[in-house]
Amino acid sequence: MTDPRNRQYTNGEITVFWTPSKCIHATTCFRELIEVFNPGRRPWVEMKGASTRRISEVVDRCPTQALEWKENSALTKAEKLAQHKTPGSEENPQTLSESGRKRGDKPASVRIMKDGPIVVEGNFSIVDSDDNPLKPAKMTSFCRCGHSLNMPYCDGRHRKIGFTDEPS
Repeated sequence: MTDPRNRQYTNGEITVFWTPSKCIHATTCFRELIEVFNPGRRPWVEMKGASTRRISEVVDRCPTQALEWKENSALTKAEKLAQHKTPGSEENPQTLSESGRKRGDKPASVRIMKDGPIVVEGNFSIVDSDDNPLKPAKMTSFCRCGHSLNMPYCDGRHRKIGFTDEPS
């Protein structure tokens, strides 16, 4: 069953999906594109604030995949119907693009977020100690504070416990 807190926002070309339960408030979205992603505004996503290309670039940087996007021509019938039922979505019957955009393949990169998780993005798979695949990923955040309830993945608890990179 779909979580009723999930949201969809569209500009006619793409639809951005937000899954709050995945969000660790890394702030990447609004630090990079406050014209679209503004947590002080309701709805907090304004799809007319930037170009489709720029929105998709910033969404691709979400370290937890709480924000994802699809080109409207790639949406399923159920997703298209849900666009008009989700609070905050824009009902915009613009022409849909015929080309299906897919995220480009790129080698994996690793970065450590200040006072936060380890973020891995690119083409990679997560495997267990016996080399069995756990899940394919394009971007994942791994816990660094040791307090996540979803180990080894970050669930945002570093903010609640005051985890910092600064020595005590």
